[in-house]
Amino acid sequence: MPNEDLTIEPSADIVVEPIPGLPEYLPDGEEILWQGRPETWALAREALNANWIMCYFAILAVWRVLTVIDVLPTSQALSAAIPFVALGLGVGALLVLMAYVQARCTYYTVTTARIAMRIGAALTLNINLPFREITGAALDLRNSGTGTIAFQTKTRTKLSYLVLWPHARPWRFARTEPALRCIPDAQRVAALIAEAADARIHEPQVVRVMPAEHVAAE
Repeated sequence: MPNEDLTIEPSADIVVEPIPGLPEYLPDGEEILWQGRPETWALAREALNANWIMCYFAILAVWRVLTVIDVLPTSQALSAAIPFVALGLGVGALLVLMAYVQARCTYYTVTTARIAMRIGAALTLNINLPFREITGAALDLRNSGTGTIAFQTKTRTKLSYLVLWPHARPWRFARTEPALRCIPDAQRVAALIAEAADARIHEPQVVRVMPAEHVAAE
């Protein structure tokens, strides 16, 4: 974790994390400020669009009833919608399950020097995002208090939207923005990140200067 560059590294197949969510111990003087995961229901709604998909199947069910209500008894017309309702419930349950697995496999960490993301269900990746590599951030806050914090980064490291998804700001393909997706108490976490990043970026840098007589001797 001492690297001050933005890095994305695959995790070993079998690994014992010295600290949950982190592949290594933190350098001396660096402290953990916050750790968390996406909220399952929020992730299902916002990343997997579960609400819209359920609405789609509900519209199909209503449409099916309306198309046969004039030629069939009411009970049979309602029965004609059962396949659409069952299919919608099945798809919805699958999406919630996918969101749950993604959330359980994710660990976000904010320290005094960086943001670390352990993500991925099939392929686990460790993302090291130092504050000095962040050029900006955006908070998408929902009424429930959950929200997504996306980060604009310097362009030296190319990030893949498909590799990061769903831990990326939606619809930003040209310049992918890694994101803490659907986290609880997002406004407090965003304020904490802003304060830590400001302190880190304005931290005095100690540079060793050689004495003048040594420079002259060389």
